[in-house]
Amino acid sequence: MEAAFVDKHYNLVVECKQGSKKACYELYRLYSKAMLNVAFRIVGNIGDAEDVLQEAFLDAFSKLKDFRQETTFGLWLKQIVIHRSVNLLRKRKVEWVEFEAGEFEHIPEAEADDNDELQYNVKLIKAAMAQSPEGYRVVLSLYLLEGYDHEEIGQILNIAENTSRTQFLRAKRKLQALITNKQ
Repeated sequence: MEAAFVDKHYNLVVECKQGSKKACYELYRLYSKAMLNVAFRIVGNIGDAEDVLQEAFLDAFSKLKDFRQETTFGLWLKQIVIHRSVNLLRKRKVEWVEFEAGEFEHIPEAEADDNDELQYNVKLIKAAMAQSPEGYRVVLSLYLLEGYDHEEIGQILNIAENTSRTQFLRAKRKLQALITNKQ
């Protein structure tokens, strides 16, 4: 029977598990740039992102014997990078504002679900994200760029799902304001 997915780097992972340093280096070479981008989008600082990247690869290689290849190596590594990035932010003590249930019921539904595809220059968006407060940037990155839903973001960040939604709405407004001010 064929697996539900095909990990194109399956053989490299097997070789790495068997102790091949060459295979480990090849996995690092294949994934390091993408994982650095994931870490950078979350932590917002290239130096910290590089630290997260190195620690994530050390974790991955030391725990590789436990990796059962039920998912792709890339997805497994990405989860390690995200958790490492979030842990770094926790050490910085990012403040998450908790909101009471119903506190934002006055927000019109159309505004809350505003998914207008605003066509902005990627450079402007990156600059605006870099200027956004850390909590906003993390939720934006996890939701828009990494594809997590608010329930998953809540679990990752140890915040309520509603807090994730609220942070996302505020972050989106802040991002739009920053972009509008730059034009």
